[in-house]
Amino acid sequence: MTQLFFSDLYNAEGGPTQPIAIVGAGGLGREVLLLIRQLNEVQPTWDVIGFFDDQTPAASAIHGVPYRGTIHDLNEWPEPLHVTVAVGSSRSRAAVVQRLSNPQLSFATLVHPGVMLRPYQHVSLGEGCIISQQCVLTTDITLGRHVLLNLGCTIGHDAVLEDFCSLMPHANVGGGAHLAPEVYLGTNATVIQQVQVGPRTVVGAGAVVVRQLPADCTAVGVPATVVKQHTAVS
Repeated sequence: MTQLFFSDLYNAEGGPTQPIAIVGAGGLGREVLLLIRQLNEVQPTWDVIGFFDDQTPAASAIHGVPYRGTIHDLNEWPEPLHVTVAVGSSRSRAAVVQRLSNPQLSFATLVHPGVMLRPYQHVSLGEGCIISQQCVLTTDITLGRHVLLNLGCTIGHDAVLEDFCSLMPHANVGGGAHLAPEVYLGTNATVIQQVQVGPRTVVGAGAVVVRQLPADCTAVGVPATVVKQHTAVS
């Protein structure tokens, strides 16, 4: 896994901006567009060339950025292009990334300029992560590929969030907690310190996870209780 820090995520040399496409033309896509524009205010880095989504949006442009077509069209893109996948569902985001087969594409890692990431924090980020405004990450943290931290999330020391985890606004992960791939934490959900959450599990909004949760379930409440078991993915 490539380790990235705040200073690595900008066009430090002041050179030409890099083209980037947003996959997902919904609400999260618009939030990611806002994030990119906030990054560009600090240092011009990205040139957003368009949105791609299999669901055609109502307008041909979103906040001045054109809709360019479907994922199939993106897979036909003839030139090198950075991509960010703005899909909130962990499973859906993983499925979209799996469909992106164009060797011209590379995944951008986007961190809001107000989020502190410095080398002495020892925070490791996989490719394609999106970290939104007001998130706080402390020290010795590992985020896998395509992890989404929405507004105001907190991540404690030694926490591990594996590939495609999704944290909705103000979700909290305690020190030493471990979220397996594709875990989804709803708004204001909390996983306390040292607790493990199994792959593809969904934790409902406001729930507090105080003991280990198995794979492929939905848990809600305080303390979080399993209320539904999903069909396991083979």
